[in-house]
Amino acid sequence: MKIQTVKISSVKLNKDNPRFIKDDKFKQLVKSIKEFPEMLKIRPIVVNNDNMILGGNMRLKACKEAGLKEIHIIKADDLTEEQQKEFIIKDNVGFGQWEWDMLANEWDNEQLEDWGLDLPIDLEEPSFDELTAEDKNKPATLKITFESPEQLQKAEIDIQELIDRKYQGAYFSVSAGEL
Repeated sequence: MKIQTVKISSVKLNKDNPRFIKDDKFKQLVKSIKEFPEMLKIRPIVVNNDNMILGGNMRLKACKEAGLKEIHIIKADDLTEEQQKEFIIKDNVGFGQWEWDMLANEWDNEQLEDWGLDLPIDLEEPSFDELTAEDKNKPATLKITFESPEQLQKAEIDIQELIDRKYQGAYFSVSAGEL
């Protein structure tokens, strides 16, 4: 398979693609395409023999919004109908997880957000007084604010996995705080 450059109008959206993108994320995608169009050649849209998208529906929409006249594609012309369906789902499944500790310590948060990464937590920096307080024996406290109960549930799983990896036998607790 080789990368081809085609007129954007020759590629068809896949109406059966089960993924969508919300307005703010769509705007970020359009912005990233305008700022870094080389990304599209590195990660071209995947189409079948009929030029219908198997992978890249949202990128095609964003390319149109960005005003592109041509796009890069790879034609997956040897897939059966069943394999095409499988590809659509597997291409859209979010495998893996982010290493949040690495991102927090080695990457710029504003840049990550600008590139479209949803950072799941807002960490409140402790004040100087809190860091230098007399009572050094009180348990460590970290305040994290989540946008939704679902985000909290996901974070609890991720936090426990991190604790289990680094501090065998340790535990953490979550309490409802003020809004």
